[in-house]
Amino acid sequence: MLTFILIAVAVILLTIGLVKLVDKFIPSKFKPFLTIALWVLIGFLGYQTYMSIYEPIQFNKLKNKRYKEVITSLIDIRDSQLAHKQVTGKFSGNFESLIKFIDTAKYTITQRRDSTVIDEELTKLYGVDTTKEIVIIDTLGFVSVKDSLFKSSDRYKQMMNVPVGEEGARFKLKAGYIEQNDIQIPVFEASVKKNVILHDQNRDLLMQENQIVSVDGVNGDQLVVGSMEEVKTVGNWPTNYAAAK
Repeated sequence: MLTFILIAVAVILLTIGLVKLVDKFIPSKFKPFLTIALWVLIGFLGYQTYMSIYEPIQFNKLKNKRYKEVITSLIDIRDSQLAHKQVTGKFSGNFESLIKFIDTAKYTITQRRDSTVIDEELTKLYGVDTTKEIVIIDTLGFVSVKDSLFKSSDRYKQMMNVPVGEEGARFKLKAGYIEQNDIQIPVFEASVKKNVILHDQNRDLLMQENQIVSVDGVNGDQLVVGSMEEVKTVGNWPTNYAAAK
């Protein structure tokens, strides 16, 4: 883009120079037509130069706004999945079951406390009362997952829908297991392509965004939380996005 701007500025300056040369050397009867044509060219190149600067700025503003809305939804999905795993021991592979889980599931509220009891085996062995330390877990009650995560909001019922961009688009949701040290560990992944989020934007700018590699940008061609290839529940967005938690 910088190269284009420099070329456009150079052409504008050259055109202005041509206007002056026309005014000085071209016969009077041709001057009006050539002068108008050159000024039209100057105006066109000036507009193109302006747009080459303005359009990427507007693209980035819109991109950041839409990304933040999408990230908010991805965080809701992640929090719901973590609750699902805490209660059931695994992640959900589809939104219908995840929403049903939020509607009906409850966290068990427990309390751990230390206690001392008689160790019957050692008491029999030594003939004297011998004690041992144990941990007792008391169940104090139950709390609704929905109330804990979303309070009075019902936005979780729409969390499968991408909130901006292409109309009717839904997040892709996967769940399963990966093996580490002979242990099956549950994993999940929720994602949406940048092409969906920014489907109505400039194709060239969108292509550049899909190829971005930056510490303060969303690298790759999608926004994603979790992974089906490694054990993680974070998203691929940087901390400069205010919506990220």
